[in-house]
Amino acid sequence: GVFWIVLAVLAFHSLIAKPFFIPSGSMLPTLWIGDRLVVSKWPYGWSYVSPSFHVMPYMQGRIMGRLPERGDIVIVKPPGLNSDFIKRVIGLPGDTVAVEKGQVWLNGKPLKRQPMPPAVWPVSANMPCEGSRYDPYLVIAADDSRSCAVPRYREQLPNGVSYDTLDLGESPEDDFSPVIVPAGHVFLMGDNRDDSADSRVPAEQGGLGIVPIENLGGRAEFVTFSLDGTTNIFNPLSWFRSLRGDRAGQSLRPD
Repeated sequence: GVFWIVLAVLAFHSLIAKPFFIPSGSMLPTLWIGDRLVVSKWPYGWSYVSPSFHVMPYMQGRIMGRLPERGDIVIVKPPGLNSDFIKRVIGLPGDTVAVEKGQVWLNGKPLKRQPMPPAVWPVSANMPCEGSRYDPYLVIAADDSRSCAVPRYREQLPNGVSYDTLDLGESPEDDFSPVIVPAGHVFLMGDNRDDSADSRVPAEQGGLGIVPIENLGGRAEFVTFSLDGTTNIFNPLSWFRSLRGDRAGQSLRPD
């Protein structure tokens, strides 16, 4: 009986949907560290990375494969690694993608980019707002409460999809020479543009490079719940105090 239960769970995780945990800030402000998500497996078909455990050898192509849409948030297995990253789809096969001084260009035209009020989140164990890139944006209130207030921009893709991005200042990834996305590949970027190892960074330097569609593992759908990092497994009360109630249920499908 246990065998069949385990098999059914693995099949569901591999073919239908699986939970996903956000361990880094590369998709801020859209995804917070400590968010738990549901990722659907079927929207792009299935490939060798679809099983819950990445144990299958590389196989070209996808079963019932479909391309993602620009703006989709996807999980991806980087070539040569067994961990999953989560990024946003910016470029599809045949697109020309470039970045100039933090401005993304797609097929020779700059994406619309509108300044917004700063993205603000409370400092917590999961999101400490520290390090050279974040220190300038630490805000300490009169009651000694601390928050991070980071410059935010609203970016819009040609298909009308829009989303928020962060700008932490100058970084090596602010400039990226034009590349044409090859057939069967996608160009991915994190919303936290100055703190994301994505398609702007070659795989041999710890990034993603331009990703084969076989390496897409699914599409992020919504936040189930989120924890601020103060949970103590031996203190059940902390399980509830650490919940970020306003994060639960947030859709991750682009506007």
